[in-house]
Amino acid sequence: MMKWSRRLALAALGFALAGPALAQETPARPKKLVIGLLPTESAPTVMRLNEPLRAYLQETLKLPVEVVVGANYAATSEALRFGRIDIAYLGPVTYILQSKHVGLQPFARPSHPGVGPTFQATIIVPADSKAQKLADLKGGEIAFGDPASTSGTWVPRWQLLHDGLVSERDYKLRVLGAHDAVALAVANGKVAAGGLSKPVFNRLIKEGKIDAAKVRVLQDSPPIPEYMWTFRDGLDPAFKEEVRKAFVDIKDPAALGVFRAEAFIPAVDADVDRVRQWIAAIQAVSAQTAWKPGEGPAAQ
Repeated sequence: MMKWSRRLALAALGFALAGPALAQETPARPKKLVIGLLPTESAPTVMRLNEPLRAYLQETLKLPVEVVVGANYAATSEALRFGRIDIAYLGPVTYILQSKHVGLQPFARPSHPGVGPTFQATIIVPADSKAQKLADLKGGEIAFGDPASTSGTWVPRWQLLHDGLVSERDYKLRVLGAHDAVALAVANGKVAAGGLSKPVFNRLIKEGKIDAAKVRVLQDSPPIPEYMWTFRDGLDPAFKEEVRKAFVDIKDPAALGVFRAEAFIPAVDADVDRVRQWIAAIQAVSAQTAWKPGEGPAAQ
């Protein structure tokens, strides 16, 4: 009887110790929503542009909403992967690279008048450049943004590859970290060309941050599947539905404005399959060069 009582006591102790852990495994509605954004430009600029969305979500969800801008693209995506943020706005490449490691779930993407849920990259040159086509950039130095940026690195590199130019063989690759830094480097004649997001480039021109007389577009990219709002793993399903509905129901022009969107529409993993094909093409030749996008010292 004593032995059986001891077993019961040990079992009860085991359940008592396991109780908190079991409780932690059951997701609950968070007390705060933490949003992660990529540093496409300086952190203060990204925060300012996204303030209307933050305010809208805070009012709609009835809880505090905090915006965090990562030091680089990898920092934002890894914060989502490890649960330090709840949702993040990830470019296709950033999402693809990170989703290999953990079950991230895209849920919304912006749709634009006339073009739907797509955007473009662009390759620009100084206004006085003699280059008339991408092949004319051979032997020059070309600037790119963050190594994990879709429109700031991967798609422009795919454009160059499509025209026969391989980085570190046919041109020198220069990593500058952000779209605005690339545009400034081109405008100031520091590089032969630069690849960046066309929407960001157009806004920089419109706001007068880049002198339109100092740069010109050499080639736009094909349509790129849009960025996707993505949940971290482990969020309460009911809360995810609240957030998803909040995005799909956005009507506030100010909240949609930074995304140039008429609405947010549902997103799924297969939406970025085209980008997976471009990544594969670049990786096939990158194995033979000194630098692999998103890896190694070039990302410093």
